[in-house]
Amino acid sequence: MTRNLARLVLVAACALPGCTQPVTYDLVIAGGRVMDPATTTDAVRHIGIMGDTISVISSEPLAGRDTVDATGLVVAPGFIDLHAHGQTTGDMQVQARDGVTTALDMEAGASPVALWYQSMEGQAPLNYGASAGHRPARFGVFHPGVAIGHGATNPGPIVALGPQPGGANQPATPEQIAQLEAVLTQGLAEGGLGLGFGINYSPAATREEIERLFAVAARHRVPAFVHTRAFGVAPIREVVEIAATVGASLHVVHVNSSSLGDLPLSLALLDSARTAGLDVTTEAYPYTAGSTRLESAMFNPGWQANLRVDFGDLAWPLTGERLTAQTFAKYRKQGGWVVIHMMKEENVDRAITHPGVIIASDGVPFINGTGHPRGAGTYARILGHYVRERKALSLMDALAKMTILPARRLESFAPDMAKRGRIAPGAFADLTMFDPATVRDRSTFTEPMLTSEGIPHVLVNGTFVVRDGRLVEAARPGRPVRSAPRAPNAP
Repeated sequence: MTRNLARLVLVAACALPGCTQPVTYDLVIAGGRVMDPATTTDAVRHIGIMGDTISVISSEPLAGRDTVDATGLVVAPGFIDLHAHGQTTGDMQVQARDGVTTALDMEAGASPVALWYQSMEGQAPLNYGASAGHRPARFGVFHPGVAIGHGATNPGPIVALGPQPGGANQPATPEQIAQLEAVLTQGLAEGGLGLGFGINYSPAATREEIERLFAVAARHRVPAFVHTRAFGVAPIREVVEIAATVGASLHVVHVNSSSLGDLPLSLALLDSARTAGLDVTTEAYPYTAGSTRLESAMFNPGWQANLRVDFGDLAWPLTGERLTAQTFAKYRKQGGWVVIHMMKEENVDRAITHPGVIIASDGVPFINGTGHPRGAGTYARILGHYVRERKALSLMDALAKMTILPARRLESFAPDMAKRGRIAPGAFADLTMFDPATVRDRSTFTEPMLTSEGIPHVLVNGTFVVRDGRLVEAARPGRPVRSAPRAPNAP
């Protein structure tokens, strides 16, 4: 019997009548305002933790080998980010300061999946995972020998293919679609968390191709996490129709930027699809600018009409300059991240506050101190700006959008998530403690890596990654989140 299991048995035994032996927990979170959206608990409580697991939640004080006085702090489930492109140790450390305990890349995904998970072992302060990605799989099929892995943190192989690479810009033959079906099915067998699509980055992918691959998701009962073909309500309608046709679950990423001015129509469409019985969810981030790589197919000719912006709406983070036709051509040739000022604040607000919309950062990797502020400040911005300052969301509703809603999106096919996103005996000890009176984001478009304030303690699997407001530099308690095991040739 392991030491942790023995302790849990002791805890269970001493919950029986007549037991007088006191229990000393590995860690006690004492006197915090425990807020658990899964149960609507909102009360001052003491939490006893053994190893990586919450053992007890008590109205009475508890004894611990280590104790954190959480008086005056909210103790919440750790925040779960379904859309974190910054899958590096440094990116995760920045997100830890924002209260994130699980950072997943469900849109871009990875391929080959097993190799990517292997590369992450021992490197992660936060729990990590990725979908089986259509885009990296497509490059692997069109360019034999090119292994992308996770494209957001490994863009070099795509940049090296030069302008207009076939993996993005050529239609797939029937044989190539069959190869994609096999690669993505294998990715699910290796633990990929559903299928990830960035159709706007693979504009030559036909509707038939997408439908065939959505059918893979449907057969394996996992969602398709989708960045749509273009911007506005019509491309969202396309993926809703495909999902309904093949019986797939659907998650539309960043509905705020995907919709632009059509946001009210998009939300109404998704609500009606859900009412009609389709398993569909969506997410949003609280900023009026997006970010992506300038060499991507999203900036093929016609991008101004698609994105509804022009050169001057693009900012180059490495210099801070707004682009012109000349600098656009220069930087597109060399490749790199660009910030796109593309949304109206009222539409972002509408997406953030809409019932059922999950909060997800879409945070991009930080490079030489540059990036997008959403990778550092998304969650504190919700708590500080939308909850405390504007009162646009209740604190419990905001926490639900960050914890139990993303956990429930995954737990039917990723069993690990049934023990995350909530505060309950038996759940993993992923906890975020913050001061509701002071929590705030500090990151800006000129200083995107400024870390959030008012979040003094963050636990991942019972281990501190942030304590007393300081990052625990050496902490690497993050674990892989995978889909349930399945055979690669399962029907």
